[in-house]
Amino acid sequence: MSPRVLPTVLTAALIGGILAAAPASATESHQRPVRLLGEQIVPNALAFQGTTVGGLSSIDYDPRTGGYALICDDRSAINPARFYTATFPVSANGVGPVTFTGTKPLLRPDGTPYPPLAQNDPSKPQNEQTIDPEELRVDPWTGDYYWSQEGERTATTLIDPSIREARRDGKYVRDLPIPANEKMTPTAGPRQNLVLEGITFTGFGSLLASEVEGPLLQDGPEPTTTTGALSRITLQSRFGPVLAQYAYPQEPIFASPVPAGAFATTGVSSMLAVDQADPTKFLMMERSFVTGVGNKVRVYEIDTKGATNVLNVKSLADAKHVKPVKKRFLFDAADLGLSTVDNLEGMTWGPKLPGGERSLIIVSDNNFSATQVTQFAALAVPAERL
Repeated sequence: MSPRVLPTVLTAALIGGILAAAPASATESHQRPVRLLGEQIVPNALAFQGTTVGGLSSIDYDPRTGGYALICDDRSAINPARFYTATFPVSANGVGPVTFTGTKPLLRPDGTPYPPLAQNDPSKPQNEQTIDPEELRVDPWTGDYYWSQEGERTATTLIDPSIREARRDGKYVRDLPIPANEKMTPTAGPRQNLVLEGITFTGFGSLLASEVEGPLLQDGPEPTTTTGALSRITLQSRFGPVLAQYAYPQEPIFASPVPAGAFATTGVSSMLAVDQADPTKFLMMERSFVTGVGNKVRVYEIDTKGATNVLNVKSLADAKHVKPVKKRFLFDAADLGLSTVDNLEGMTWGPKLPGGERSLIIVSDNNFSATQVTQFAALAVPAERL
């Protein structure tokens, strides 16, 4: 089938609800648990090719190399905004060491690295201003990289979030269009640092799904310890056109901060297609931090079939009869036996395992802090859980 015909076919299946849900292969009581295969902790402030390793906000398997591509959320404050490549052997018997194999800066259209926030020039085009990188995916068609960044919202600066394409050497290719409701305006659009956190290819690379980490300003308040919130998932063609948006129901914050009134936050830090043949199912990683309590990271499987297309809904807070995506709990990182549950932000499918299991690789962002860790972990996910 022609690559340009495939998106049309898959879009019709998606919007029309033709794709049928796969029957459950086992009842909940007979399902094997998600289990830990192993983990590795990268040394803090590891020096590699003239950069400091840290801030790893995403991870994606690269079938061309058998390794992984990872984006760093350093906003050119320590080193130029960049990505890394690495190997991380995973098998049913455990995991091997993490070995970094390369790093390149992400480049602007003029071929130069992105500036740090303090040196940003607001007179420049938006795609040449400072960035806040969050997720990177390997294009299954070309091997190039698609990556997201959160933009900026302050009292004096508004920079739109974006999804961009780059060559494997970091050279800029293009910006994909984003929905108008995800652009920064003084009174609407994404909140600061709760923007385009996750992207994933689906439909065998013909479609790109993305999510905002928290609710848009016009969609209602952020989650509290008693109430959740609605954020948005966007589906678009790899060629650009936006096809649909869906409401995603976020969980309440899991605990109250200590002391009361201290910092607490929650949001979606990554999303991942479950099956390339079914562009309606995704994994969603909800990552929370509460002062005095710590981190909680839970992963859910969602299904967009039957959900309301809210692309033209101005406000989810004011809308009536909006049906969010269906959501099902998959695992809590606290139950896996990890040495610590840190700021997990990225996930990707790794090598297939025997016995009907799939490996899921997760990575943490240490925020370049000596009190946090850069953690790689491999999980075994039984097929009947998906």
